[in-house]
Amino acid sequence: MSLKKKAYLIVLLCLLLVTAAGCSGKTGSSADEGSGKSDGKTLVLAAYGGSYEQKMKEVLIPKFEKEHGVKVKYITGSSVDTLSKLQAQKDNPQIDVAFLDDGPQAQAKAFGLLAPLDESVVTNLANIYDIAKDKDNIGVGFGIISTGLAYNKDVFEQNGWEPPTSWNDLADPKFKGKLVLPSIANTYGVHLLLMTAIANGGSEENIEPGFEKMKEIAQNAITFDKTADVSNYFLQGQTVASAWGSSRVFTLQDSGFPIEYVIPEEGVPALMPTVSVIKDAPNADLAQEFVNFVLDEEAQLLFANSLFDGPVNKNVKLEGDIVDKVAYGEEEIAKLIKVDWETVNAKRAEWTERANKEIEVAH
Repeated sequence: MSLKKKAYLIVLLCLLLVTAAGCSGKTGSSADEGSGKSDGKTLVLAAYGGSYEQKMKEVLIPKFEKEHGVKVKYITGSSVDTLSKLQAQKDNPQIDVAFLDDGPQAQAKAFGLLAPLDESVVTNLANIYDIAKDKDNIGVGFGIISTGLAYNKDVFEQNGWEPPTSWNDLADPKFKGKLVLPSIANTYGVHLLLMTAIANGGSEENIEPGFEKMKEIAQNAITFDKTADVSNYFLQGQTVASAWGSSRVFTLQDSGFPIEYVIPEEGVPALMPTVSVIKDAPNADLAQEFVNFVLDEEAQLLFANSLFDGPVNKNVKLEGDIVDKVAYGEEEIAKLIKVDWETVNAKRAEWTERANKEIEVAH
């Protein structure tokens, strides 16, 4: 046989071997092991840090990855951080799902950054309380928290002080130099301004009574916190009371700190962490599946028992002490004040400028 023919046969043999390898069931990769459904997708999730991130990474995300044969990339950030990322990526989205507080979520919706939920995929929407739903099905609340008053039980008892019963109690001169309050820059601060308005005859449309009362309350404040986490101020004794979210209060209480949560007589606003699919998300179908997963009973139980978020799924049954620490059931949820974020966000820049100049400037 000539050298030319030998070379031809060698090339032909190599081609046959490559073809055989390509047709075999073994690819040499472990990507398809487990569920067998993996297509190499990575769902990109932008969500809260702290205890939320810890619990989701420990329990929820591994379960979703296994069920769908995919990977989840977790980008940590506050609602404001995530909203900024979504705005920056508007023309080329890199995030599939975003967890946002209801105020920033309403802004994201107004900016056209979010996609409607597909009810044929997000079937758990049929079981969700109305307070958690968006009228256009663009995102959904996955937990119910309230913003009320928190106070150091030991300090109050040592001083012979009665627990606060009204939002106006924060203006009591006995708290001079003893309060750290939330800044207008975060949702708790907006809630505080709104509730002092309501406690004095105002509303979202008539915020002036809130500004007047906040000027009084500010005389007692040593600072206005922009982080939405006043736990260190309580731990270090810099504040004896504040306006704060129920879930954060009970998380700190769970650690053994003598903090108590009060629902003032004027009521409390609902603060809902929401989950939304990003418009033109790289993995839109998978993102819809993840939203449905978050609304499922198992996930809702985790958020309630571990993070003190009241369940939005009507089918969830809670037992034990947790029932007294979260908004649970139609009767309790009906008592919450649902903030009109469309109205608030339209005025928020104006309120922020005023609050910075008239209330927080000296702190």
